[in-house]
Amino acid sequence: MWKAWIGFNASHSMGAILFGLIYGYLALIYSEVLFNSVFLLVVGLAMVGGFVILGKLYWFSVPFWSVCVSLACYVSAIAVRSLA
Repeated sequence: MWKAWIGFNASHSMGAILFGLIYGYLALIYSEVLFNSVFLLVVGLAMVGGFVILGKLYWFSVPFWSVCVSLACYVSAIAVRSLA
């Protein structure tokens, strides 16, 4: 059971890291592709929103508030980019 718990947490952490790396890379290098794609923006928003919900339901306060900051930054970036 302990190995399953570690494997579950490791795989889901890798998913969160992969999400951050891909969207961070797109935002820095290919910002036109990311910010002009409604699909990518909605998928990213759904992913971060899902992390916030998971954080509220299952995590302790530090990861939850960290993901809330991530969500605020994500929405702010979309707002700033759409105004520019």
